[in-house]
Amino acid sequence: MNKEQPVKSLKINRRTALVHLGGLALWCRVGPAQAAPTAAEVDHMRKQWRELLNPRAELDTSLAPVRKSAEEWRKLLPVESFEVLFEEDTEEPYSNHLNQEKRDGVYVCRACSLPLFTSAMKYDSGTGWPSFFASIPDHLATKEDNMLWIPRTEYHCVRCGGHQGHVFDDGPAPTRERWCNNGLALRFIALK
Repeated sequence: MNKEQPVKSLKINRRTALVHLGGLALWCRVGPAQAAPTAAEVDHMRKQWRELLNPRAELDTSLAPVRKSAEEWRKLLPVESFEVLFEEDTEEPYSNHLNQEKRDGVYVCRACSLPLFTSAMKYDSGTGWPSFFASIPDHLATKEDNMLWIPRTEYHCVRCGGHQGHVFDDGPAPTRERWCNNGLALRFIALK
């Protein structure tokens, strides 16, 4: 049984952001070697994501909005998760156990439990955050984020609006997507 360890969150300031961007630039030059799925395999993953749902998990996959006040979410979530999901904070790289999770299963929004990614979509980006080359269709919404002077694409859970992370175009083929997620914004449900 995996016990979740408390994880410190980190308010990103400009200096921290520049350090991380420098590390990302280095990673992009030498990135990890991994076998890339084909476009047909990615399409299959997106269409058949329900195959990795644990029947005992009884997840509601409805996209109907879940609306709660900040105080209601604060009472339901650990402090660090609330800060990431509803104050758009960022956890420290390599600090969350989900970065090393290897079992088959599904990654759900920590706030509302909407499935966002499957283990088949996950890869080791070398950045220190759980990363995925594809997402479950229609479960995430994006918007432009200009907080660091460089436009980035931020994404949120479509059901509760919880901030998950940023998506970049430096991921593996064939999607070239890197959905860089805060582990504190996710919960993993193993298939078995």
